[in-house]
Amino acid sequence: MKIQGIAQAAADWSGDAIALGFFSSEEVISLPESLGALDRKLSGAVAEILAETEFKGKSGSTSLNRIGGSAAIKKVLLVGLGDEDKWDSKAVRSTAAAIAHAVKSDKKIATLAVNLPVSEDAATTAQMITEGITLGLYTDNRYKSGDDIEEPALETVDILEIGDQSAAIALGTTLCEGTIHARELVNSPANVINPVTLVASVKELADEYGLELTVLGQAECEAQNMGAYLGVAEATDHPPQFIHLVYKPEGTPRKKVAIVGKGLTFDSGGYNIKPSGPSIAMMKMDMGGAAATFGAAKAIAALKPDVEVHFISAATENMISGSGLRPGDILTASNGKTIEVNNTDAEGRLTLADALVYAEKLDVEAIVDIATLTGACVIALGDDICGLWGDDELADAITAASDKAGEKFWKMPLESAYFESLKSPIADMKNTGARAGGSISAALFLKEFINDTPWVHLDIAGPAWSEKEADIYSKGGTGFPVRTLVHWVLS
Repeated sequence: MKIQGIAQAAADWSGDAIALGFFSSEEVISLPESLGALDRKLSGAVAEILAETEFKGKSGSTSLNRIGGSAAIKKVLLVGLGDEDKWDSKAVRSTAAAIAHAVKSDKKIATLAVNLPVSEDAATTAQMITEGITLGLYTDNRYKSGDDIEEPALETVDILEIGDQSAAIALGTTLCEGTIHARELVNSPANVINPVTLVASVKELADEYGLELTVLGQAECEAQNMGAYLGVAEATDHPPQFIHLVYKPEGTPRKKVAIVGKGLTFDSGGYNIKPSGPSIAMMKMDMGGAAATFGAAKAIAALKPDVEVHFISAATENMISGSGLRPGDILTASNGKTIEVNNTDAEGRLTLADALVYAEKLDVEAIVDIATLTGACVIALGDDICGLWGDDELADAITAASDKAGEKFWKMPLESAYFESLKSPIADMKNTGARAGGSISAALFLKEFINDTPWVHLDIAGPAWSEKEADIYSKGGTGFPVRTLVHWVLS
């Protein structure tokens, strides 16, 4: 699909369909003067459609209408923009996604014009439309067969009256490619993506973009005393794969940072096994942090910022066997701290513990970890908002990046008193604390494996997956927070 900005006005364009945006009104919207020439070209069809559909411009509402005869434009899509005073870049992106949802199943729309008001500036508007259209159209059909597979017929999208915005559109496209890469990793079942095949996927990225790749196996991890990570990996038949991918810019890097993603390609819960039903069936998505890490790697490598970035994931499965981790076992992490395992289903933080120690040894200036870590964070913030803990300055930078990405974060407290519930009578700490404030105690656990480096923890347990098609998301993996991570690195 080709997306381009053009200078043409709506009245001068011809093709299969045109999307026209209207701000909300309590009354049925009448034809604005700016669309008079287009309406005359279409023999009054736009005004007639507005009246017949009683369109009021509610945010995200759409109405797709066919124009009869030999008109130069075959279909008109009315799109609600909501309140004019709330028309910002996020609204542009969401509106473009609504347009994508409206046309994606129409096999006769190959060419589409988008006529929306500019927000902020022409370049930002073009980028937001690109992101909304691309992500809104996406459906993962890789595991379907037969004639019922629905692929959008859309081939060309012209953004009207905006001129050439090729750089902004290219940026938006690259951000979407990284996001879709993460979505597809999350959506892949555990018999497709396991620690070994995840490495193969990362190696393809390394080969495509000339990145450095180091993979530590069982013996190398033992040599680095990664007892917390290896404890989780004991029960799986797939060998542990500690992945370290590096992007280096040409010349001296301005900054050096690390992104660490939780990489549980399947999580049974271990001996604290998850209940049957949706809970355990969803656990292919427990590597959403790793997926976001490597989705960000794809976009960053393509954009080539002047920042050195280390992408790290301690990949494994959490399974059950005679040699597997048991409740009550004590593990020793690579920084020497001992952990009493009181819940084998709190395994992600054990793998992250050794990954964070490893990342800090790289002498980076900031570390961000991303994990589908706790159900408690979903209870606190719901399905759409990511919990954020850590260094204030770094947290502010991530939040600023999230504003550009349109992804939602909420700063949570690192309440040191909550560590009391993690204390163990026989080890330095337990791997879980009290049920109350569970996402906070999980963050405090991770903090034990960071010394002085500015660090932020992102709990994406809610927004990593969508149960329905909504806004820029299709059902399944969302690719959250790839775009935030990339904006952070670019800044």
